Amino acid sequence: MMLNLNDLHFFAQAVDSGGFAAAARRLGCPKSTVSKRVATLETALGVQLLHRTSRSFTLTDVGRDVYDHARAVMIEAQAAETVVHRRLAEPSGTVRITASVPVAQFQLADRLPVLARRYPKLRIQLHVTDRFVDLVQEGFDIAIRSHFAALPDSDLVQRRMAEEPITLVAAPSYVAERGAPQAPQALGDHDGLMAGMATKSWRLGDASGHIVEVAPRPRLHADESTALMQAAQAGLGIVCLPRTISAQAVSEGTLMRVLPAWTAGRVTTTILTPHKRGQLPAVRAVIDFLTQAEGAGDGAVA
Repeated sequence: MMLNLNDLHFFAQAVDSGGFAAAARRLGCPKSTVSKRVATLETALGVQLLHRTSRSFTLTDVGRDVYDHARAVMIEAQAAETVVHRRLAEPSGTVRITASVPVAQFQLADRLPVLARRYPKLRIQLHVTDRFVDLVQEGFDIAIRSHFAALPDSDLVQRRMAEEPITLVAAPSYVAERGAPQAPQALGDHDGLMAGMATKSWRLGDASGHIVEVAPRPRLHADESTALMQAAQAGLGIVCLPRTISAQAVSEGTLMRVLPAWTAGRVTTTILTPHKRGQLPAVRAVIDFLTQAEGAGDGAVA
């Protein structure tokens, strides 16, 4: 019959503490529990391990040998616990992420190298696609999706990664040639670069809650953010883009804000993960990094 390792633990604690009462205080249990566990161990081994008196106890010869082995067992148990804690503290393994093209380009491309350096034992697999991906069926740990309306209810755990405004931008050359609109209504006299083939107007709002719908003259339609941004940089017209997508171009001076007091809504980026996979240390580390990293307030259109 295999020994109960808990009994060895109680025995070693009793010896280390110099008595049942002291061991009970250390373990946070009744003195009788320690005494019974040691007695059970003696019964299982068929030998006496301790010479007990009313004031103290001493080890028998065989008790000393058993104590040495019991201490070795406890040391190995502590070592195993340390290994687990170290792995929890330093995430490792493969984490599979799926994201849309804009999210990958404008939110993940600069962050994933930082994540990889922070956790050298992590292996990240990023699958970039604009199609709908079934996380469970296709074996992904994380999906990152950007959206204008709330996501439908599902069994997936949702955690918001970012929320940002959609701003109006144009090339300085366009503004120099056509002038900067001073009010939303003036956009009717400007060329617009439209997201989506059927888009005919923009719904703009300001900080006071005023909403206005405007219809620029459509110069180009495209359902891909990079194409729209490059068309704007070429001076073809004004475009509405999430701030993250246009941020670098604005900082470099190839685009500039137009009607900065107005935005064309907001876009939210959400991390979704199957419930059980989200509890894995490696997956949890990736999610925490993406939601807490500097600049996590930015987003992109999926």
